[in-house]
Amino acid sequence: MWDKPRLLNWIANLLFALAVVLFLYALLFVVVHLPIFPIREVKVEGQLAHVNREQIKLIVAKHLKGNFFTLNLEKTRDAFEKLPWARNVSVRRRWPDKLDVSIEEHQALARWGNIALVNTHGELFQAASDAELPVFYGPGDGVMEVTKSYGSYSQVLNKADIKIVQVTLSPRRAWEIKTDKGLKIALGRVDMETRLDKFARAYTSTLSQLNVKVTYADLRYPNGFAVRKPANMKSQVKVPLSETAKPALKTNAALQVKA
Repeated sequence: MWDKPRLLNWIANLLFALAVVLFLYALLFVVVHLPIFPIREVKVEGQLAHVNREQIKLIVAKHLKGNFFTLNLEKTRDAFEKLPWARNVSVRRRWPDKLDVSIEEHQALARWGNIALVNTHGELFQAASDAELPVFYGPGDGVMEVTKSYGSYSQVLNKADIKIVQVTLSPRRAWEIKTDKGLKIALGRVDMETRLDKFARAYTSTLSQLNVKVTYADLRYPNGFAVRKPANMKSQVKVPLSETAKPALKTNAALQVKA
């Protein structure tokens, strides 16, 4: 090999080039790790109602390690996403010394029992809230289902000026609603919106006009529904859906309405 000058020159050039690359890499490594490119400003954007300045300052102090080049954006994003009300976070560098953070907060829709909150996307999250929120109950895989149904049921009952305070989905997929008027509504497992719409129209046209407090409505009938008054009220009322019919007092245990 030593008598092959062309091969020796090629090896020498290769080693020289490798040495230059390593030198440049080492120089670049040293330069970017020098404390001459610090992050001087963290700009947080988003419609923030729960994430506050103190939480931001704590994350900046604990998790923003490194300078403009060496800061780990993934770890930084993870740190912000650990905030209880943060749903989505994006982080990016902005030359020469800034960090832009965009935070999307959870919008609380309801409580999932007493263990978590439900946002408007049907997702559970752990946070504290003193707002008056409806309560959802259901199987673990039913959060999205209950959230969507709550929206549909609310639209129907709002027409009758009834507000939902609790929605329950049983393991057998049967629905039950409690309202702000102290009324419990059993919807069953089929044609829930259709049944609820019939009830809302009957409530507006008839039930709300009577001096009768209804505590329970069973909508699981094919052609109507039955309602019940408090136990301490002796008289019961039978009300047809026709607005022109005259209600008659009876002593039955429930109020029955035919569709």
